[in-house]
Amino acid sequence: MRKLLSTLVASGIVILAALSTASAQSSTNPVSPSYSGASFPPVPYYQPMFPDQQLFGSMRFDKLEWNGPGSSARWDMEAFVGGDYDKIFLKSEGFYDGKTRKLEEGQMQVLYSRLISYYFDAQFGIRQDFSAKSNRTYATIGVEGLTPFFIEIDADLFISQKGEVSSEITAFHDVLITNRLILQPRIDLKLQAQRVSDLNLGSGFTDVELGARLRYEITRNIAPYIGVVWDRKLGETASIARTNGEAVGSLFVAGGVRVLW
Repeated sequence: MRKLLSTLVASGIVILAALSTASAQSSTNPVSPSYSGASFPPVPYYQPMFPDQQLFGSMRFDKLEWNGPGSSARWDMEAFVGGDYDKIFLKSEGFYDGKTRKLEEGQMQVLYSRLISYYFDAQFGIRQDFSAKSNRTYATIGVEGLTPFFIEIDADLFISQKGEVSSEITAFHDVLITNRLILQPRIDLKLQAQRVSDLNLGSGFTDVELGARLRYEITRNIAPYIGVVWDRKLGETASIARTNGEAVGSLFVAGGVRVLW
C-alpha cells in the first residue's frame, strides 16, 4: 500500500510539472494560427556559464627588492588559479643575504583555498622550506582576506613534521596618494609555540618587520617602489641572537618592483 501511494504521489508530481511547463511554454511562446502548419528547426540547448563558475588566475610579487650592503634580496610572491569559491594558491617568500651569499630564508606553499565569507578564504595545504637553515615540511592552515578599512591580512598556522608549531601574520594597506602613487604600510609578525634550538628560535614572538613602501604604477602590472624597513628579533629569540653575537635589529632602505600578472 505504501509503495502504491508513493508511486501515485510521484506520478502526480511529474504530471503537474509537465502541465506547468506546457502551460508556461504556451503562454510565453504562443503560436499564431496562420503558422500552425509551419515547421521550425529545433533550438539548440545552451547552458550559460555564470561568472562565479569561470576559471581565472593571477600572480603577484608584493616584494621583489634589494636592500642594504652586499645587495641582499627579498621576495614575497602569491599566485592562484580557480573560481570565486575554490582556488589553488602557490605562495613563496625568502631572503638572500648578500654578505654571507646564502639563502637564509626560503619557503614554498601549495594551498587549497575555499571561500567562507564575502571577504575571507580558508586555506589548507603544505609548506616546504628550502634554505641554509631549514628543509622542514609543514602542514598549513590559515585565512586570507580583506578586513574593514581595506586592510589585507594573511594569517597562517604551521605544524612541522617534528611537531613544532609556529604562526605568521601579515597585514598591509594601500593608501592612494594619487591614482598611480601609492603608499603601502606593512607589518609581518612571527611567533613560535616552543623553542627550536637548531633554528635559533625561542618560544613566543620571534620576529617583527615594519615597512612603508612608496610605489608608482607605470601600469597596473608594473610598479617600481622605494621604502624604509625596520626589523627586529623579539623575546627569547633576541636573547639567543645576542648570545651568538648577531644583530638583533636593523633599519634599511629597500628598492624594488611590484609585479602583477
